[in-house]
Amino acid sequence: MRPILSAICLCLAAAPAAAATERGGEIIVPCGGDFVAFTDAMEQAAVQRGADPAAAARFFSGVRQDQDTIAADRRQGVFSLPFVEFAQRLISQSRMDRGAQNAERYADVFDRIEQIYGVPRGVLMAFWAFETDYGAVQGDFNTVDSLVTLSHDCRRPELFQPQVMAALELYERGDLDPRSTTGAWAGEIGQVQMLPVDILLNGVDGDDDGQVRLKTSTPDALMSGAKMLSDLGWRPNEPWLEEVSVPAGFPWEESGLENTRPAEEWTRMGVTPRDGSIDRPDLPASLILPQGKDGPAFLAYPNFSVLFEWNQSFTYVLTAAYFGTRLEGAQIFNVGNPTPPLSDAEMKELQRKLQSRGHDVGEVDGILGAGTRAAVRAEQARLGLPVDAWPTQQLLNAL
Repeated sequence: MRPILSAICLCLAAAPAAAATERGGEIIVPCGGDFVAFTDAMEQAAVQRGADPAAAARFFSGVRQDQDTIAADRRQGVFSLPFVEFAQRLISQSRMDRGAQNAERYADVFDRIEQIYGVPRGVLMAFWAFETDYGAVQGDFNTVDSLVTLSHDCRRPELFQPQVMAALELYERGDLDPRSTTGAWAGEIGQVQMLPVDILLNGVDGDDDGQVRLKTSTPDALMSGAKMLSDLGWRPNEPWLEEVSVPAGFPWEESGLENTRPAEEWTRMGVTPRDGSIDRPDLPASLILPQGKDGPAFLAYPNFSVLFEWNQSFTYVLTAAYFGTRLEGAQIFNVGNPTPPLSDAEMKELQRKLQSRGHDVGEVDGILGAGTRAAVRAEQARLGLPVDAWPTQQLLNAL
């Protein structure tokens, strides 16, 4: 399990922090320079923002720069895995079995969650499983050291500095110990891995003991995760993902998250659910093809987009969403016969060629992110290839 869990930790890196931008991300003090001077400046800024001076002094005392955190932030290899391989690595029979056991063990908690927030147990269990293996592996990075280190680093200070201030507020409330609280390298804490800002906004005392303990209390962790999804826009009693079959000769340019139409219109175009029927034909949906026209296919509903507020990786979100459907009884997806993925070197070559044609693919990193997918679609359309956003050797050769 550990190699898989290590890969997951890498996958979780950017997205939770990125969400902080939409919830008040800002640069509080200039990044870089001497670390001790930076820490002193953060402490002074905290006091100016209303923190108790003695509490702030204790909180920042002993903070150290963590080079392992920086190294973890720079590793992105897991994002290059295609969906089928990623899903097969993360979704084991053991995880399925333990999911069923946890659904039974915490049935009353899930019942309360569905009544209050409308978030299905399958979705929560998927994130619980992927983030910490149902609470078993929560990370051993010192949370405050990681957050201050990433706040000092000039790559994304606006994402992490507000998290430091939120962690200080949690410390003042008695819900965080700056020297003993540990979690993921990017500062997420607890069984469902939430950042300090999100804990302040959405922490729930699910077991009614008067405290929010996301590391040790499963009811607290699950209720808090559900509240966060609810506040991010989860729509109760609506699906999030459904596997479908797509006929040959389909207009592939209609696929992609940017294209939506009522689910019943997709069925009129020949798209058929594997379970035989669509529960909500009136809902808008997008046809997503994670490995192109010959691989798995899904209809994604509005709730699917909410999951990107938890994590920004398309492959991770799709895998978690699919696992949520499996935990609620869906079939194993049809792998199909997708065209083999490009190697890392070939993906980087493709990105450089796309850049040379004026496309914004972001960093040349070998990752099939949103920018690269959009550029691939544009070039497939220009070259008369099937527009399914899946980069192939044929496209690379044509460029």
